[in-house]
Amino acid sequence: MKAEIIAVGTELLLGQIVDTNSAHIAQQLTTVGLDLHFKSTVGDNLERIKSTLRNAMSRSDFIITTGGIGPTLDDLTREAVAEVLGRPLVFQQVLFDQISDFFARLGRTVSPNNRKQAYIPEGAITIENRVGTAPGFIAEQDGKAIITVPGVPHEMRYFMEHSVLPYLQNKSGIREVIVSRVLKLFGIGESLVDERLRDLIELGTNPTIGLLAHTQIGEIHIRLTA
Repeated sequence: MKAEIIAVGTELLLGQIVDTNSAHIAQQLTTVGLDLHFKSTVGDNLERIKSTLRNAMSRSDFIITTGGIGPTLDDLTREAVAEVLGRPLVFQQVLFDQISDFFARLGRTVSPNNRKQAYIPEGAITIENRVGTAPGFIAEQDGKAIITVPGVPHEMRYFMEHSVLPYLQNKSGIREVIVSRVLKLFGIGESLVDERLRDLIELGTNPTIGLLAHTQIGEIHIRLTA
């Protein structure tokens, strides 16, 4: 089954923030045996987010979005998902109560803007956020699923560990994991390694073999993935 990651946020496109979320999600997907086929980054623009989601739905089984589910006007992921799936956003009082409780534990009063975070597409599975204010959701349609997680790294990691990975493992039915190993070579050029391993590289997809040259440290890495 194919997985895809969509990182949402104009700050990512401007290079103001490095997208470490996608790297972590990609690494975690291998633990449940899912192949990551595509990764996209899109800014805080409703039409572009919708277009990116439609492309993802046309080619992938599981789409994980990170970012864009905060309380501000430019947090547009939930609206984009709802429009792409043709569903209304529905207010969930239980989610708003959880958000209010989170602020109360900090000795603060919830802002009216945070009410926006309690809306999710009709029929979606809610993901409670125990470490922040942005609930996520899983919206299933036509045998596929869009999974939204926060852009705040520690919240995203919590979601992946406690909700997303168990869901994916259950839905995919895959019991294997994807294992990757790297062999480091010194004193030999990338082209010569490619020449010597060409037969193995062309054999098939399991395992796959890839080469990566690290010229600054004088190493050639051979990556084997099965």
